[in-house]
Amino acid sequence: MRYIYFTAIILFCACNTGEQNGNTVTSATDSGKVIVRTDTIYLTRNADITPANFYSDLFLDSATVDRFIQSKKLPEDETKSFRSFYNYRNLQFAWFTSHGFTEQAKGFWNLQDKFGSKTDKTLRNKMDTLLNMDTLIISRFDTSILNTELSLTNAWLQFYKTNHDKTLFANLSPEKAIPVKKENAVSLADTMLLQRNDSLAGNRVSQYFLLKQKLQLYNSIAKQGGWRTIIFTVKQIKKGTSSRTVVLIKKRLQLTGDMSGADSRNIFNDSLVTAVKNYQRRNGMKPTGIITDTLIRSLNVPVDKREQQIIINLNRMQWMPAMQDANYITVNIPDFILYAFENNAKAFEMPVVVGKEGTHTTMFNGNLDQIVFSPYWNIPASIVRNEILPKMKADSGYLKSKHMEIVGKDDTLPTIRQLPGQDNALGKVKFLFPNRYDIYFHDTYAKDIFKKDVRAVSHGCIRLADAEKMANYLLRNNNAWTPEKIHAAMNSGKEQYVKLNPAMPVTITYFTAWVDETGQLNFRDDVYSNDKKIFQMMFGNYVLSTTSSANDSLLKK
Repeated sequence: MRYIYFTAIILFCACNTGEQNGNTVTSATDSGKVIVRTDTIYLTRNADITPANFYSDLFLDSATVDRFIQSKKLPEDETKSFRSFYNYRNLQFAWFTSHGFTEQAKGFWNLQDKFGSKTDKTLRNKMDTLLNMDTLIISRFDTSILNTELSLTNAWLQFYKTNHDKTLFANLSPEKAIPVKKENAVSLADTMLLQRNDSLAGNRVSQYFLLKQKLQLYNSIAKQGGWRTIIFTVKQIKKGTSSRTVVLIKKRLQLTGDMSGADSRNIFNDSLVTAVKNYQRRNGMKPTGIITDTLIRSLNVPVDKREQQIIINLNRMQWMPAMQDANYITVNIPDFILYAFENNAKAFEMPVVVGKEGTHTTMFNGNLDQIVFSPYWNIPASIVRNEILPKMKADSGYLKSKHMEIVGKDDTLPTIRQLPGQDNALGKVKFLFPNRYDIYFHDTYAKDIFKKDVRAVSHGCIRLADAEKMANYLLRNNNAWTPEKIHAAMNSGKEQYVKLNPAMPVTITYFTAWVDETGQLNFRDDVYSNDKKIFQMMFGNYVLSTTSSANDSLLKK
C-alpha cells in the first residue's frame, strides 16, 4: 500500500547527547560513526494489516484515540506521533491481546523501572495491579483497559524521546519497535540482519549482537533447504558403531558447526563423540556422547523452527536494558542456572529452582541490597488462603508442627509467618532485591530437587543450590563478614539483616536461545510456553478469539 508521510533525515554524531527536537532525533554512538535514520509520520492507516495476519487480536476505533488525545491535551508534535503509532498498526493494540499483556508491555515497563522514567501515578498503580494478577482476560470494551493501552503508548513515546539512544531501538522509529503482523521467518530474518544497530547501547548488550550473528547462519541454512529428518529406530548408538544413520548425524552436526571437517564415514569415531557432546551441552542435555532418541528429536527440529526461536528471543532481548555494570548476577529461567559475573567475566554458576506453571518467575531487573540470615518466612496471602488454611482446618496442630505462628490479620485472612529453623521454607538465608513481584533468592533444605533437569516447582521465588556460596561471594569485600561469621549467622536461628553496599545488579531473563561465553549457540525448552504464544502471534496460524468478530469491523472504520 501507499503511505503519506513526513520525512526527517537525522545524523547521529559522536558529540550528540540524545536530544529530540520535533521529528529530529540525535544520539551518540561509542564508535563515532555517523548513522543516518529516517523517521516517518504515518498519516494513513496501514492496510497491510488484516484479520488474517495481525499480531494482536484487539483493535481500537479512531474515535477512542481522538478522545484520549483531547483529554490529555497533547501538543501538535505529540499528537502526530501518537496518531502515527496507531496508523502504522491499523489501530491494533500494542500492549495487550485478549489473553493479557504482550511481552513488549512487560519489557517496556521493566525499562521504565530501570531508567527511572516518570510516569503518571494512575498508570503506575494500574500496571502494578495488572502485572500481579495470575490470569488476565482482556476485552477491548473495558474502558479501563482502553485507557491503560493508550496511556502506555503515550508513556512509550515519551520514553523513546529521552532514552531511545540507550536501547536497541535507536535505529527504529517508535512504531517499528513492536511487531504489527505475522511474517515469514526468512523474510523477517533478512530485515533484521540488514538493521544496523550493532554500534548502539555501548555494545554492552552484546548478547543481542552475538545471537544476531547466529541468526545469519540459520537463515543461510534455511535458504539452502534446511536439513534432512533423521530416522532413528534403535534405542541408542555408541562409539564404535557403524551405521548409515551415523553419516546423516555427522552431516547434520557439520551444518551447525558442532563437528568440523567433512568426515562422511559411517563409523561412530572420537570426532563424532566430541561433536555429540558439544551439541548436547549447548542444548541443555547431559554430555554423554551417546546418540539417543532424545538427541535425534532435538536434531530433527526443523531449521525454520530454530530460526523462529532465535527471532523471538532477539525480539525479547531488545526490551532488556543494557548491562552497564561489570559485576552482576543473572538467572535465565529456561536454563535453571544462575550466573555471577565479576569484571565482566563469569565468576561461577549454580543450579536454581524457579517458579512452576501458574506461579511463574517473571523477567525483570533489580538491585540486590540486603542479605537476611536465619530469616522468618512471611507467607504470602495466596499460599495462606490456598494451602495453609485447608491444612489448619484438617489438623488443629498444623501450625505448631511446621513452626508457624499467626502474627496478625488482613481482613478475614490470618497473617502467618514461619520461624527460623530446620523447617523454614527459605532455608538459612535469603537475598532481597526489591521488586513489585516480591521475588527473591533464598536457600532451601530440599536439596534433592537440584538433581533434576527441569526445576520449575517454586511459588515464584528462586531457590539456590548453594546459598552459603552466594553469601560469601556478595560479602567477599566486607572484612566484617568472614566465612566463619557468615556460617554462624546462617545457623543462629536469629534473624539478622545485612545491608549490601554497593548493591548487586540482578537480571532475570527468559531466553530459550542465546550465545554463551564460549560463543556457542544454546537452545532450551520453552518451560512456560512463552515462545509458543509469541510464535502464534509472529508466525503461526493465530486462532481468532471471541472478541475478534467485533474487531474485524473496526478494521474497516
